[in-house]
Amino acid sequence: MQINWRGVYPAVTTQFNEDFSINHQANAGMLEQLIEEGVHGIIVNGTVGENCSLSAEEKRAVMANAVKAVRGRIPVLSGVAETTTALAVDFAKDAETIGIDGLMVLPGMVYRSTADEAIHHFQQVARGTGLPIMIYNNPVTYGVDVSIESMKILAAEDNIVAVKEATEDTRRISELFREFGDRFVVFGGVDDIALECLMLGATGWISGLTNVFPKQSVAIYNLAAEGRYKEALEIWRWFMPLLRLDTIPTLVQCIKFAEQLAGRGSERVRAPRLPLKGEQRDYVEGLFREAVESQPRV
Repeated sequence: MQINWRGVYPAVTTQFNEDFSINHQANAGMLEQLIEEGVHGIIVNGTVGENCSLSAEEKRAVMANAVKAVRGRIPVLSGVAETTTALAVDFAKDAETIGIDGLMVLPGMVYRSTADEAIHHFQQVARGTGLPIMIYNNPVTYGVDVSIESMKILAAEDNIVAVKEATEDTRRISELFREFGDRFVVFGGVDDIALECLMLGATGWISGLTNVFPKQSVAIYNLAAEGRYKEALEIWRWFMPLLRLDTIPTLVQCIKFAEQLAGRGSERVRAPRLPLKGEQRDYVEGLFREAVESQPRV
C-alpha cells in the first residue's frame, strides 16, 4: 500500500461550545488556519482531541466534518481509541465509509493489554478495513510496548504502513529502520524529542504544540529535512519549554489554554478534565508570553 505521509501532523483539539457540545464551525476554522500555515496532515480524535470524552456518534461527526473542511488538500487521519477490539473494528469501518485517509490505532483502552493482546487488536482492526493504518506505540501511557518483535508480526498486514513512536527512547527510531528499512513510515510522537527523531530519519512529527505555533513547527521539519540542523536548532531551543508541556498528564488542558492565549481556540475541556488554575495556569501563560516575545522569524 502506497502512502505519502510525511511532515508535521498536528493532533488537533476538539473545540466545544459553552454547553460542551462540539463546535464544528470552530473546528473547521482551526483546520483551515493550520492548512494555510503549512501543516502536512492532521489527526482528529487523538488524545489531544479528547477522543475518550466523545460519544461514538460525536467521534464520527468529528471525522465527517474534518473531511468536509479539508477537502482533500492534506491527509486526514483519525485516532482509534476504543475499549474493545470489536468497537475498534466497527469504528475503522465507519471511518472508511466517511472518507478518512487513514487511522492511528491505539491499543484497547482501559484494559492494559499484554503484547500478544495488543498484536491481536491491531491485526483485527487492520483486517477489518482497507484503510492504511499507523500503529501508535506509547508504552508510557498505555502500558504495552509494541516492540520490534511485535512489529515483525504486524508487518505481515499490508495496510499497517506506519508507526507513531512515542517510547521516549530515540534508539527505537534507529531500530525500526535497521530492522525494516522503508517498510514503515516512522513518525516521532513526543514533542520534546521530535527534532532528534527527525535527525535519526523519522519522516514525520505528530505534535500537540503545533496547534499553537504551526509555522515554527513546519520550519523545524523543513530545515531538518534539508539537513540545516544549526538553523533548526535555533527554533527548536526557543520552542522547547512549550514542547515539554506535551509530556505531562494535563497536556490537553495546557495545549488548549495556549491555543486560547494565541487566539486560536477555547480552553474548554470535558470533565473529568478541568481547566488549568493557580500556579500551573500562571506557568503556562508565562511560557506562552515569553515565547511570543522572543519568537524567531520563519
